[in-house]
Amino acid sequence: MPLIAPVLDDRRFEDLFAELRNRIPVYNPQWTDHLDSDPGITLLQLFAYLGEGLQFRFNQIPEATQLAFLKLLDIPLMPARPASALVRVASELNTGVSVYAGDQLKAGKTVFTVTQDATLWPLDIVTVARQPRLTDNSPQAVQAFLKDQDAEVRDTVQASIDAVSRQGQGKVESVAPYDVLTMNSDGKSPALDFAHTVDGCVWIAVLNNSKDPAFDPGLGLPAGEGRTPALTLGFSPAAWFPDISQAPTCGPGQAPTLWWQASQRTLKADGTPVYTPVRVSGDSTQGFTREGVVRLELPADVGDWGVPLPAPGLAGTGEFPPVLDDERADKVWFWLRAWRTDGSRIGEVQWLGLNALPVEQVVTAAPELLGSGAGQPDQVFQVAYTPVLNVEQDPLALQVEENGVWTAWTQVSNLDNSGPSDRHFTVDGEAGTVRFGECFPQLGERIRVNTYRHGGGAIGNVPAGAIAKWGDLLSSPTPPLPLRRPGGLSLVIANPLPALGGVDAESLDAALKRIPAELRRNHRAVTRDDFASLALQTPTVSLGRAECLPLFHAPSLSAKPGNVSVVVWPERDPRHPNAPVPDAYELGQVCAWLDQWRLVTTELHVIPPTYQRIAVAVSVKVKDGYGLDAVRDWVEILLRQYLSPLPPFGPEGQGWPLGRRVMARELEGVAMQAEGVSYIADLRLDKEVVQANGQRTWQSVDLVTLADWVVPELAAVIVADEGTKLPKPGEVVRPPLTQQPVPVPVLNTDC
Repeated sequence: MPLIAPVLDDRRFEDLFAELRNRIPVYNPQWTDHLDSDPGITLLQLFAYLGEGLQFRFNQIPEATQLAFLKLLDIPLMPARPASALVRVASELNTGVSVYAGDQLKAGKTVFTVTQDATLWPLDIVTVARQPRLTDNSPQAVQAFLKDQDAEVRDTVQASIDAVSRQGQGKVESVAPYDVLTMNSDGKSPALDFAHTVDGCVWIAVLNNSKDPAFDPGLGLPAGEGRTPALTLGFSPAAWFPDISQAPTCGPGQAPTLWWQASQRTLKADGTPVYTPVRVSGDSTQGFTREGVVRLELPADVGDWGVPLPAPGLAGTGEFPPVLDDERADKVWFWLRAWRTDGSRIGEVQWLGLNALPVEQVVTAAPELLGSGAGQPDQVFQVAYTPVLNVEQDPLALQVEENGVWTAWTQVSNLDNSGPSDRHFTVDGEAGTVRFGECFPQLGERIRVNTYRHGGGAIGNVPAGAIAKWGDLLSSPTPPLPLRRPGGLSLVIANPLPALGGVDAESLDAALKRIPAELRRNHRAVTRDDFASLALQTPTVSLGRAECLPLFHAPSLSAKPGNVSVVVWPERDPRHPNAPVPDAYELGQVCAWLDQWRLVTTELHVIPPTYQRIAVAVSVKVKDGYGLDAVRDWVEILLRQYLSPLPPFGPEGQGWPLGRRVMARELEGVAMQAEGVSYIADLRLDKEVVQANGQRTWQSVDLVTLADWVVPELAAVIVADEGTKLPKPGEVVRPPLTQQPVPVPVLNTDC
């Protein structure tokens, strides 16, 4: 029997008023005027209106009871999550400016807090990628390339080749001509791809940005306030879409390590440049794999650092830094180069900038006095600001004054295992409440919270350039700087990329739908539905669909015990609207979210969908009175919706099932549902076949069989009228030609 919520009283205003009016002849037969102008009728209408309001509140009793039971389950709403961003600060002060964790920046009225200390120097950077010009660098290919170039380019490249030949004792098997592609630190340059560079290195030119022409960074930076200079490089990878073999494996993994070197002015005895290792004191990018900040510690002897001066013709060759244009080359202090030590290549980089500050949309609250104990269990206290963020990763520092001594209590996720002697408490981040269990503050004992963080929400997802001013809270450095405000600091603040990750708190309706599943899985992902439903709940990304493949090892595309693969589709993908694919950021967020729920013995993979490209050409008979163009549009829409991987489309409204085969006669039935189609004259179904050499061809079939992890992608749809020969995929409908037409020129006979 289905569980149907009862409606205790379904009468509305009209029903109540009609019932009251029908009782007039029974209780007062002399009352004969029942029109709206009668004062008695007006009073009855008023009573009916008030009664409808009472019945509405009366019908809320089942919902109130439901919420009361949900509170007993002690499953709080999911709190808001803060947005994060990288902010670039352009400084011109030679002494440097110190910014500390806890300082605030603003985007309008939205407050962001700096999460790491940093020193802002009068420096800037230009990132360079040495992109190869040729895929084949054999001597024959290089000489053929030079023949097609202008004389100036040919002479310059040939001079470099001759110089390299002389340096290598006259033996050069091959050289690699390359283009110098640059990216500025303002975030307006296009992304650079370092996966196919000639050397696998990221080259960074450190520029002197000071307005003082006499300022020498090699001498001025180490003396600044007596501290070791450090450079903070902000990094953000470009959106890239890994295939199933590149999908992440959830759980702890070894991130690649970056090796950093700085160039020196002096050369070796053989004329090659000298590079000094640079110490990395922090790398939240995990080897340039995710957005974050790299902190480079400069040694005290940076006075020898600079740009090496090569011999004629060797500029930009070998290990010499790339050559910049004259305007920026004059400002270069030294060059940095970085590469991964495991042999892997750095992919596409969206932004790389100096003087980067990582910020979050959070505010650290001042110490608060919550109140005094009542000497009763299950006491609840309210903090001043909500929602409280990261209550599990960043617990509240709560103390209770016991016998005049402030004693620290421990925050736990629940009080199920807490006894009368355990000084434990729980925090509801969304409600901002602190709850005690069987061990509670005694009567009159004061309770205080030393610090906690609050904020978050989708309001923090501000666009690029929105974070542009200092906040109200700025740390006071020692010794104090004479100029603390932006007008005196000569600083330009801006976030080159939009802030991401801000999520509003969970709604009550969403919580009601989530709680039954929470009770079934008991804080663990075990069944197939557990992984799929949890993936859809990933708070920092918007997914349109998730499917679980048990016992499937994604890297080898084979069954393997202990492995679980979760296929996810983004809710929207403007780059691939017909075949949505999650990018690396979305896969990483889902992987991190599911990792906390999986069993220790489970190897979990979060993978993108794999598509089999198909094409459909259909010939239809149009009913009289219908236009071919309108019918063509309807047929195409129905086919695309039927083969779509995202809900609410697909055969059953849940997207095309994984591994379900595609049949031509099934698509004929779909096309017949279009209004204006009399019958289907012909239908052609083609699938794309990848040959061993990588060449892609199309094959006409009646049935497309798919693997268990594959869904179809409708690459092309052609709808033609009956009698038209159906073209192959990629072709257009052409008229039937029996002979090749040849035009005959018309001669003008007028003088």
